[in-house]
This record gives sequence, structure tokens and C-alpha cells, in this order.
Amino acid sequence: MGSSTSDVIAWSRAVAHSYGLRPAPDAVARLAVRAELACDPLMLDGRPVLAQREGRVLEALGPALPPLVVVGCTLGRGAPVDTLSLPVREPCDADVRAFERLRALLRRAVATGDAGLLGEVATASAWRGQQTLDHPEFDTVTAIAGRVGAVGVQIAHSGSVAGVLFDPAAPGLRHRVRSCLRALDTHAIPTTRTFTTTTKELPHGPARRGGDRPSGPDTDRRPARLPAL
Repeated sequence: MGSSTSDVIAWSRAVAHSYGLRPAPDAVARLAVRAELACDPLMLDGRPVLAQREGRVLEALGPALPPLVVVGCTLGRGAPVDTLSLPVREPCDADVRAFERLRALLRRAVATGDAGLLGEVATASAWRGQQTLDHPEFDTVTAIAGRVGAVGVQIAHSGSVAGVLFDPAAPGLRHRVRSCLRALDTHAIPTTRTFTTTTKELPHGPARRGGDRPSGPDTDRRPARLPAL
């Protein structure tokens, strides 16, 4: 969910393209880190990998993450976050042990295609991120996820973009998603778009597509087919 990383990648590739060049993912990663300390798997061609702040890949987790349906929303009413001003929290021994546990769970989730386990890891990661971000709506979003049968939540590591995660194979998915949208609206948490991480449509109805539409609290919702991410 790295919007700054997306910007840096786009600029890097556009400038390289103007010179007839196609830089390797690791070269783009180095440029992204030097430009804005931006680092996430977006700059590594979308592979599910574990990468640290300098853009070095620690582990390739597999070919793809388990399929998910994501109800996107924004916290703090989408107010921008000055990512460069956020404090860098030095991990203690307990943090390192927790990270290793999450890493093992994530590895298993990718290997087995377990959406529920992936949601557990995403929620735990989001919870730890709140030690820095401290979004006031975090508890509300996680409570809604639990009530509607979602597998978890994800939150941008340094921003306000969030998502409630669903297993697309779970029964009653359409009802769960609608209940989630209603609950978020009740708590005045703006939703952006609902999408899948596969080429399949939502069961019993199409996914909503962002396309070239802006994401924000005033974005209209209209049904459409969704291409693969």
C-alpha cells in the first residue's frame, strides 16, 4: 500500500523509458530508497517478498499471496501523513521474536494459500504499526472486521489507507461485504473501493473497480469488472 513508492517507481520507470532503458527491479528499489526512503514489494514487480528498509530482499515468499477480497477505506478521513517525520522505532528483542513468528506464519500462508492465516499476519502487523501511527479508528475497524467475519485488516505502514480482508471462498461473502460497508459508513469511516486480488469477480455480484477514478471519501461506487492486480 505504498503510495510514495508507487510515485517513485513511476517516475523512475518513465525517465528510464525516455532513454530506452528498462532498469531491473533491484535498481529501481535502490532509487526508491535513495529518493524517499520508500520501500515495499511494489518496487519488486509485485512478488510477495520480505524486504527491509534499504530495499534488500530478505526472502521470496512464493509466487503469489492467497486470494483476498478487500474493502478499502481511509482512516483519519484520508488526511495526509508526513512519512518522513515519523519516528523510526528501534526493535527490541521481543519485537524481533514477534517478527520472526509473523514471518513464519506468512511463509506458511503463502505456501498453503491460507487467506485466514494471511489476515492474521496482516492484523498483527497493523496492530504493531499503531505504536507509531496511532489511528483513532483502528479499534473500530478491527471490531467491524470481527463482527462481519473478515479474516483481518491491513493498514498502510506509514499512511491512512486501510482495508478489511475477506476470504473469497467463505460462504455468504456478498452479505459480509455489504455488512462491512454499512458498518464503516455508520462509524463515518470513508470507503474507497472493493476489489479482489484475482481475476475472478465477487460471488453473486461483480467487484467494484477503481480504474482511473480517484480514491477518496466522496468517490462514487459503481459495479464493474475488476482486472487482476
